[in-house]
Amino acid sequence: MRPEDRAALIAALRQAAEGAAVGPAEVRPTGRSDARLLICASRDNPRGVNGAIVYLIDTSAQKRFEEQYAQSQKLETVGQIAGGIAHDFNNLLTAMLGFCDLLLLRHEPGDQSFADIMQIKQNANRAANLVRQLLAFSRQQTLQPKVLNLTGVLAELAHLLRRLIGENIELTIVHDRDLGLIKADQTQLEQVIINLAATARDAMAAGGRLTLRTSNVDFAEPTRFGGETIPPGGYVLMEVTGTGVGIAEEHLAKIFEPLFSTKALGAGTGLGLSTVYGIVKQTGGFIVAASEEGRGATFRIYLLRHAPEAVAAAPAAAESGPERRDLTGKGSVLLVEDKAPVRVFAARALTNKGYTVVEADSGEATLAHLERGGPPFDLLISDVVMPGMDDPTLLRAARALQPGVKAVLISGYAEEVFRRSLGREEGVVFLGKPFSLKDLAATVKAVIAGERPT
Repeated sequence: MRPEDRAALIAALRQAAEGAAVGPAEVRPTGRSDARLLICASRDNPRGVNGAIVYLIDTSAQKRFEEQYAQSQKLETVGQIAGGIAHDFNNLLTAMLGFCDLLLLRHEPGDQSFADIMQIKQNANRAANLVRQLLAFSRQQTLQPKVLNLTGVLAELAHLLRRLIGENIELTIVHDRDLGLIKADQTQLEQVIINLAATARDAMAAGGRLTLRTSNVDFAEPTRFGGETIPPGGYVLMEVTGTGVGIAEEHLAKIFEPLFSTKALGAGTGLGLSTVYGIVKQTGGFIVAASEEGRGATFRIYLLRHAPEAVAAAPAAAESGPERRDLTGKGSVLLVEDKAPVRVFAARALTNKGYTVVEADSGEATLAHLERGGPPFDLLISDVVMPGMDDPTLLRAARALQPGVKAVLISGYAEEVFRRSLGREEGVVFLGKPFSLKDLAATVKAVIAGERPT
């Protein structure tokens, strides 16, 4: 036993030898840092032997489960807080980006104020990217798979990764020529890269080198790596290699398990690699880990290469120059938003595009307006999260008064957070915050016309 537990054990045995029953006492044996034993002792012995019977009950697994459960509860709480903060930031960013767009309507390139406004807008967009990562941590981001160039994704993340790993770790990014395209949610992919970089950093406390390498890989037949069998086909491979302490062989098979961690209690949640695994699998890819204790570790992620024919039309569209879409329209819009800056921006933007806009700051005010009668509305735009009546309840009540009215729901939370509560409601489109004037106008025009926004 550990020295600090030995005295308690000896005292318990003496009590048992004197005829007293000794209740369960927890002790920790040497040799295993996470081992826990319950000791019970009794002098009762049916064979008449002079001594005490000592029971050792291994409770290590139970203790680990209790600690993991406590950590997961803390993480869930932190995630909820992060999601709430991100939602509030998205409201602020929607207003900032929106009013920048309104100013840019009056200040053309070459105007003295144009460059200043663009600086504000660019920094607001950077803040929006940070909020996206906060929502990814809380698993409340809206999933938007799109065709991506992994080279560009890593280039955008390079600055953040250098800050994340610290000055004593060298970052190297190497790309293959003519790297293929992939289809994935950029936020999720960024989360994968950040989690792997953070894991590598923690394994290089004394410094080292983190290398990200991309290449094209083709498998002519099913190929097995560890526990993964990769089907034939073309893939984009991303390798993340750290020169850290490595992963012990007995731990290598467990690293993707939820809550598994070799870090000290309080130094990590054990969810980083399991999150990486889940995102990669959800994207349709594969992840393989290879390591040797004391010699670093490499994580290889295989993502299906996007079919060239699916993107063949993209260059032709690019050559024709940016398309200037007509975003003006006609119709009446009922706008419900409890945050005044967002409501003011959205109302002005839609009015400038030719729509008749009636504003309301709550669900109750909206229903009161509808019950007073008047011409029907072509579209209901409503924030999802508001004090009092929530948006699904408002939508159903509004459709009871005006059946079939089309709706655009706006929120800083993910669509999945509230989509289940809508049930089978038809004609509902989601627009995530922060959104620009162009995003809002294009969505409204498409929905009123009965089209699907692009």
